[in-house]
Amino acid sequence: MQSIYEVVTERIISALEAGTPPWVRPWSGQLEPVPVNAGSRRAYNGINRLLLTLEGQAHGFSRNAWLTYRQAAELGGQVRGGEHGTTIVFYKRPALADTADDTSKRVAPLLRCFTVFNLAQVDGLPENVAQPAAPPTWDSLEEAERLLVGTGADIRHGGFSAFFSPAEDLIQLPDRGCFATAEDYYATATHELSHWTGAPSRCNRQLTGRFGQAAYAMEELVAEMASAFVCAHLRIDGRLQHASYVANWLDVLRADKRAIFTASAQAQRAADYLLTAEWTRDYKAQEAA
Repeated sequence: MQSIYEVVTERIISALEAGTPPWVRPWSGQLEPVPVNAGSRRAYNGINRLLLTLEGQAHGFSRNAWLTYRQAAELGGQVRGGEHGTTIVFYKRPALADTADDTSKRVAPLLRCFTVFNLAQVDGLPENVAQPAAPPTWDSLEEAERLLVGTGADIRHGGFSAFFSPAEDLIQLPDRGCFATAEDYYATATHELSHWTGAPSRCNRQLTGRFGQAAYAMEELVAEMASAFVCAHLRIDGRLQHASYVANWLDVLRADKRAIFTASAQAQRAADYLLTAEWTRDYKAQEAA
């Protein structure tokens, strides 16, 4: 029997092979640009964001809101007969004693699985749950600019390359006029900002020990997803920044069935770091309303 790691990895591999990475999609027209729990309105993060995005795309769901069977019932709804749910995962970290006489504790991560259903698969929900929430009214490009400034990153313009220099701790971007659209500029900028979060003084992202020679490609995967997560919140459409790395990503994922879990968790951490700048307080309050 396949493990959940193998099942999830195979889904991501299939999406990459088909040319449809789950983090590359139009976010701006979606009522919920990221998967959320329809009851709590809390966003699903990390690997669950990829899984639910894939499922939503596969079935053409118009909403990106989900409930467990029990949550639907508690809200007065009923999952329709014959509907199939989507598996998501959750890490629980129970503390275990090393021995019966040892009072010290060690942590053993435990991966648990849950099944959720899209709102399109549930009948009888109250109107405040079933009806879509009004989308935020902010200007996406204005908020993206505030994010760039709010991070405090050293961002310079000029030349024809976009990169983050760890040695100098600066981001270099081409002049804004070199980009086809403002959205292209901000998607590129958030990608390089995602690399910027990996510095020791920020997220301290260390991938070499885990992935060896493939660490550089995995860092690009983390930055790809982190940028997409940030762009989704800003309602800027997702883009594939470095298609040339897809083959490398496939090699790593085929060799290590837990690699996508690590990469998505690191990407979520990077995105969260960028979205905790001072300017995001009003934005997050509006999103949660």
